[in-house]
Amino acid sequence: MNNNLENLKNRLKDSFDVKYREVQTPLGPATVAFTDDLCSTDIMSQYIIAPLIEKNPDIKTLDDIIKKSLKINNVGYSKDLEDSIFHVLSGDVAIFFDNFSEVIYCEAKGFVKRGVGEPSVESVLKGPREGFTESIVDNVALIRKKAKNSELKFEVVKSGEESQTALCMSYIQGTAPKKLVDSIRKKLNDMDYRFILDTNYVEDKIKNTSSLFDTVGYSEKPDEVVSKLMEGRIAIIVDGTPSVLTVPHFFMETFQAPDDYYLNRRFANFSRILRWIGLFLAIFLPAAYVAFITYHFSLIPSLFVFRLAVARAGVPFPTYIEVILVMLFFQLIKEAGLRLPKPIGAAMSIVSGLILGDTAVKAGIASTITILVVAISTLSYFLIPKIYGAISYWSMIMVVFSTALGLPGFFMGQMVFLAHIASLETAEYNYLYPLGTVEEHKFNDIIFRGKLDEISSPIIKSQGDNK
Repeated sequence: MNNNLENLKNRLKDSFDVKYREVQTPLGPATVAFTDDLCSTDIMSQYIIAPLIEKNPDIKTLDDIIKKSLKINNVGYSKDLEDSIFHVLSGDVAIFFDNFSEVIYCEAKGFVKRGVGEPSVESVLKGPREGFTESIVDNVALIRKKAKNSELKFEVVKSGEESQTALCMSYIQGTAPKKLVDSIRKKLNDMDYRFILDTNYVEDKIKNTSSLFDTVGYSEKPDEVVSKLMEGRIAIIVDGTPSVLTVPHFFMETFQAPDDYYLNRRFANFSRILRWIGLFLAIFLPAAYVAFITYHFSLIPSLFVFRLAVARAGVPFPTYIEVILVMLFFQLIKEAGLRLPKPIGAAMSIVSGLILGDTAVKAGIASTITILVVAISTLSYFLIPKIYGAISYWSMIMVVFSTALGLPGFFMGQMVFLAHIASLETAEYNYLYPLGTVEEHKFNDIIFRGKLDEISSPIIKSQGDNK
């Protein structure tokens, strides 16, 4: 028996799904090793087993087997035993010959996978409906279909000591800065995880871990990823997950929706203005409310002060505690709605919001104006879903500043917030880039979307140009 085959059987002896098929070939006895539920039986029977047992006098060497016998597109020699095990567990076939030490692998994948469908997270009013799947091969094909560019490169590395997960780094050579490509390639090669199951494992090694703001972008839409590649960025595809990472990822991108470029420009810009308003309302509205009610009620019109006093009559808590309690109520509703099955979650969120709000007012725990302010703030950060976690966190920090010092604390909190996002980096680029390059980009696609034939998308340059 081939030593490689014996070692492979010892390594996989408790794996009932790994099968072995002995065949007689023109070069002597051979054993075909494969994983039963990952391989296509039709491909194996017609294009591997049948050609192998066929008597062909022209077959003299293993190279002849590859060139003249096997009818498979992807075929080659395994590098070593570990490589043979990787191919078998990935859905390929490994062929061990008793009279040769070399091992031939053939692609015969046939496992069940999800088809290309519409992304459930990034819904659009107009534009492509295709979304990435859990198959890295399908995801690469979706990108290649939209970018027929000879300079579009895909580099694959295996990471995860035990999972051996395939990671694919994609970029356009000559467009993506070489220093950026080398930096990301090094980080992917240096990963020391035992296993990788999702893009978050990779993201954790690249992003700025000191912030809740995402300094690594992600998308489930091929057209959005391709547009990032055209701007000189890098896409990272992880086998087994439908989200593709893009780096660098800038703060201004959170206000850009996937269908901004497929809709009327004026409507797209109006939507962007709403998202900016939503950001300020989500972070600063509860804090401003606490500051005015607690310290500066003299700045509020007297008629409104009277209404506020009537609304807050009977509430036993100070305003800041009342606001924090209502914010926590909304966070509980949001979290429950996300974790429950979709049909139940949507109904539960609506019912619980109505019941909790009405009951809290009747019980004297919160006033109607407080519930209104927090509700507007909560709805506003859903306009920017990719950073709603960071916004909800910072809205509470702003409430703490306003509670401590009133309006001076409110403005101090604003400065701390701005200083925080200005200090962040994404793949060694400033997170607020391309602010500060007005003459070059002229705001064609930073805050407002310009005409499609005039847009000069922020093409990232070398690191020194962005500092």
